[in-house]
Amino acid sequence: MSKIKIAIADDYKIYRDGLKVNLGMDDNLEVVLEADNGEDLLNGLPAAKPDVIIMDLKMPIMDGMEATKEVRKKFNSIKVLVVTMYEDDKFIIHMMENGANGYLLKNADSDEIKRSIYSVHETGYYFNDLVNKALLKKLILKGNIKPSFNQNIEFSERELEVLKLICEEKTAAEIGKELFISARTVEGHRTKLIEKVGVRNTAGLVMFAIKNDIVK
Repeated sequence: MSKIKIAIADDYKIYRDGLKVNLGMDDNLEVVLEADNGEDLLNGLPAAKPDVIIMDLKMPIMDGMEATKEVRKKFNSIKVLVVTMYEDDKFIIHMMENGANGYLLKNADSDEIKRSIYSVHETGYYFNDLVNKALLKKLILKGNIKPSFNQNIEFSERELEVLKLICEEKTAAEIGKELFISARTVEGHRTKLIEKVGVRNTAGLVMFAIKNDIVK
């Protein structure tokens, strides 16, 4: 496989350096851009062309929240993985609703960060069981957040099968193998599901599935 190109946006150089060393131990990962604020990150994206951004939230000049919104507007194909010290549910929900593909705390070990990079690159999202998926389920089921999903949606049996497998964090290739269809067909179903539900990305599909008891 070709290397996954990574950008790191964090105002702590020590953290960037340590993360870069850890990621460099994986031959399939390559750090192509470092920035200590959101503005420098955005300026560097056209030349660096990363696949995944590891985004801190609190940075000078432009913070990670604003930078993520700008990435979605201008570089929508790039995946954003938030890695921060902020575990407040308001930050998590805000970032996921505004286009982040995953959310980790900075105490996550290097193996989990690597897994999350592969996941957002291959499936479009990553939920950490201890923080994200459990918290999202708790918040949505309790009605503390109310995503504006389309109502009265009719899904085909195949679409429901694909949606459930997406929620199991399977890649398009894995879903295709299980359902005996091509990965391209899976991507077609994923795109149609996103349009039907009225969300921005795969993470929104998972939130919808949890909210509507499609998955437990």
